[in-house]
Amino acid sequence: MCGIGGILRRDGGEIPDAWLPTIDERIAHRGPDGRGEFRDRVEIDGPDGPQTIDVAMIHRRLSIIDLDTGDQPMVSERGRSDEEGLLAVVFNGCIYNHRDLRDELTAAGHVFITDHSDTEVLLHGYREWGADLAEHLEGMYAFALWDRDNARLTLSRDWFGEKPLWLRWNVDGASDVLAFASDAKALHDLDDATTHTAPPIGDRLWLPRYLQVGYHWSTTSPYADLSATPVTSAAPTIVSTIDDLMPTRPKESATQADFEDALRDAVHRRLEADVPLGCFLSGGVDSSVVAAFAREVRPDLQTFCVRMPDERYDESAVAADAAEQLGTNHTTLDVAPEPARDLVHLIHTLGLPFGDSSLLPTYWVSKAAREHVKVALSGDGGDEMFVGYKRLVGARTVNRHQRVLKWIPERIMRNAHPTSRKYLLGRLGHISRDMRALGILGIESLFYQSQITELLGMKSSSPALAVNGPDPLQSLRRIDCISYLPNDLLLKVDTASMAVALEVRCPFLDREVVRCALAAPTHQLLPGGRRKGLLRAIAKKYLPADLVDRPKQGFAIPIGEWFRDDTGGMRTLLTDRLTCDRPFGPFSLRAPIVQRFIDEHMDETIDHSQRLFALLTLAIWAQDCL
Repeated sequence: MCGIGGILRRDGGEIPDAWLPTIDERIAHRGPDGRGEFRDRVEIDGPDGPQTIDVAMIHRRLSIIDLDTGDQPMVSERGRSDEEGLLAVVFNGCIYNHRDLRDELTAAGHVFITDHSDTEVLLHGYREWGADLAEHLEGMYAFALWDRDNARLTLSRDWFGEKPLWLRWNVDGASDVLAFASDAKALHDLDDATTHTAPPIGDRLWLPRYLQVGYHWSTTSPYADLSATPVTSAAPTIVSTIDDLMPTRPKESATQADFEDALRDAVHRRLEADVPLGCFLSGGVDSSVVAAFAREVRPDLQTFCVRMPDERYDESAVAADAAEQLGTNHTTLDVAPEPARDLVHLIHTLGLPFGDSSLLPTYWVSKAAREHVKVALSGDGGDEMFVGYKRLVGARTVNRHQRVLKWIPERIMRNAHPTSRKYLLGRLGHISRDMRALGILGIESLFYQSQITELLGMKSSSPALAVNGPDPLQSLRRIDCISYLPNDLLLKVDTASMAVALEVRCPFLDREVVRCALAAPTHQLLPGGRRKGLLRAIAKKYLPADLVDRPKQGFAIPIGEWFRDDTGGMRTLLTDRLTCDRPFGPFSLRAPIVQRFIDEHMDETIDHSQRLFALLTLAIWAQDCL
């Protein structure tokens, strides 16, 4: 787990001295254990004569595997012969099958220099397999690999984007300049580093889509010319995409035993580390299965759960029961959260607005665990792979009855608690009315379309994201896999954990587990219609049924109450940031509508907890990061 960045310049100009330090400043927290740079300049025969290409790469290291010989950028001067010239790589993540690949490549004649670095496997793997390298990798990764002989920069990211990789063309107005980094804002700041002028903001679609889903959508960005996904038409890339794996008609292809074996292998593969390693254990089925399989290899396995400051959201007692059943060395971590201060810090670290308030508890548990371990396994991805969300199970029912549900009046939500039946009915009415424009994605919308129109003004409203398909459940699940998981959940985990230099690994996103889960029909994953029924059946082999079958609580905080009673300064932060002059910087949201949301929430007329959180982080970002 590290931070990477770099520049490729193809117009003959030199890379400004200020650019690498600008990237380095933004990624320094990701790798406190080491720093390195690589630069190269080559001339090639271009279509219009000689062409000069300049490349620079930077790396910040969090040492996990091969502490002594795994420094980066890693350079290989030549391969098995003089015909295989210089390669250089910067890499963020972990290749879990690197030892198997090392054996295979050694048998093919490759000579390794490091003791057991997974980074070196990328260099030799590229020499052996070229553009097919990513097909051989099992891991979470983002890397940039420079091939001097071919004057080619290759960029690659894992299926789900567990490790972020941001790209930007047109840096400082130069169309032949590509910049990349683990951090989005680092690329945005490059213009200011040379011209000292504010770089442009993103396209007009970004804001309404952020308000709709609460995170950046892959095809839009709040920063101009920025993309979170490498584009094959723009640069030489090796890009693996989960989108190609989503079948339109799933077929039953794996038994429960196959799933269990795949999960066990996935966990075991993620246990290698030359530093202390443990598991997050919430007491839920996902993390419990991970811990059960991890303990098979590590009998002294450390597990961790954070004691939440509000007992209604505290699962530490359940986690302790699960740990006792599994026989792990369990620690309940106490935290002293300062939510207002911590939130500002996290948005500065992320460099993006972010509408998911579970960012805060994820940061608290990461910070507390980092005092004991440097690597932690988590249960992230279990809900997406094994259909754990209520909205997925309810998608078909809502779609079927939307013509009736749309007549439920909005006023039914007034003065209703957000967990009450009245509030749920009111939300179903909103969702059903939006489904005409949004399709099944209406179930996941943060702001309703009428609210977005009010906030932006009728003339400012832009086309909404819509998702349709023959099976509402599978359509929504597809969106979870290709957008919600990478752009919300995994970005949240990466931000919160890397803010404290902790590496988090997700066994449920192992390629074989994913292949099995996405190929399986829903009736196999939901035996008896029960959410995560197949995974629960596996868990019951290791834990008592009462622990496995307890209702899912989720990793949540009472953010709405904190806004009302000023817990940790949250109400003060909210009002200071949302009611100042031009709270959203260059983005225009109607102040009377924002104030109405605040007033309705504070007097408990309508709960706007997550909407206000999304607006708050938008304001923090606009005021402090632009």
